[in-house]
Amino acid sequence: MPRSIWNGTITFGMVNVPVKLYSATESKTVHFREVHAKDGAPIEHRRICPKEDKEVPYKDIVKGYEVSDGEYVVLDKDEVKAAAGDRGKVIHLREFVSAQDIDPVFYEKTYYAGSRDDENAFRLLHEVLRKTGRAGIGRFTFHDREYLVSVRAGDAVLVLHTLRFHDEVVSADELEMDGSSQKPSPKEIQMAVRLVETLAEEFQPSGYEDTYRDAVLDLITRKAKGEDIDLVAQEEPEHGDDLMAALEATLSGAKG
Repeated sequence: MPRSIWNGTITFGMVNVPVKLYSATESKTVHFREVHAKDGAPIEHRRICPKEDKEVPYKDIVKGYEVSDGEYVVLDKDEVKAAAGDRGKVIHLREFVSAQDIDPVFYEKTYYAGSRDDENAFRLLHEVLRKTGRAGIGRFTFHDREYLVSVRAGDAVLVLHTLRFHDEVVSADELEMDGSSQKPSPKEIQMAVRLVETLAEEFQPSGYEDTYRDAVLDLITRKAKGEDIDLVAQEEPEHGDDLMAALEATLSGAKG
């Protein structure tokens, strides 16, 4: 059973909502260790002091901020926590915005917030967010970093998204992109709409599997058995100039 990773309080106005925070996702990425190519021994990364040229125990390592070349201001854990004020334990929802107005590019990570101690206050916040379709915007400090967050109503829990700050998002206007200013013809748009509608489905997350991860695990199993691995070159599809022909062929295949 997932364990809570943060206990605190969400506030709106004078209402306090004690909550527990849980990770809403878990990584299934295949992790590799660094090993020595010669003998397969795992590589160790050690913390070395360059002045003394010897390994430093983890308990003797503190956080330092470089204020000038080679000069650091050292902060201990309690001092770093103090900079957060009450945001280490409280999320103040200052504004409520339409949840649909938040561009997904701002979403960073998702958590579930469950009730802790006061079920009535939790249900009140959940219901008002569900009825209004709004998300509360606030801030909290977690793992020595401040996050902008949105809180919205989920099925039976509150859903908390950490958000990127606006200056962390790259504007599309800044990108260097090649392309023609010529617009697609009305007929090409009509054909493309027909194709999209032909392929339209309800989104079912369970219908999608990480096939790359499965392929990597299969490759590891085969190589562990001593099989030779055939390397397949990756190639991009050819770019055609006749959009109408491509649309008609695709639409014909989709109908078939």
